[in-house]
Amino acid sequence: MNAGYVSRAHECAARPAGWIYRTPRWRAYALLVAWAAVLPATPACGSGSNGGSMGGGSPTSPSTGGPGPIGATIRIANGAVAPNEVTINVGQSVTFQNDDSRAREISSDPHPTHGQCPAINALGNLQPGQSRSTHGFSSAGTCGFHDHNDPDNPAVRGRIIVR
Repeated sequence: MNAGYVSRAHECAARPAGWIYRTPRWRAYALLVAWAAVLPATPACGSGSNGGSMGGGSPTSPSTGGPGPIGATIRIANGAVAPNEVTINVGQSVTFQNDDSRAREISSDPHPTHGQCPAINALGNLQPGQSRSTHGFSSAGTCGFHDHNDPDNPAVRGRIIVR
């Protein structure tokens, strides 16, 4: 054996089974793994209380569906939406056509949480000339929308009535 070598076998033998799981470093790692599993299931915005005006379900939960049959089309042109109010049936979608000269990011009310009607948030950023449809609306109610980048402009605000 080496003269400078000190065996630590006696230290390992004295540790109880599973000792590594009780060390601070291992606990921190286990906590990190647990949080990594939980965070993707947490909604990015609109989480919290059921403050929307939609009936049934939880309007603040993220929209998981896809587009339904198109019930109405809203055109954005000359800095305004037209019409600013449409009525559709449950399960239908609304198409937004951006014929304006600038990009628009149509989002659900209220600003900035956008939790009232997550189906609207599927639109994202609409460049000039683009059109996109909301997800299908899963319950009856009234959904307000606005341009996220111009939230105080009443010309780019409106309502979708779902019956």
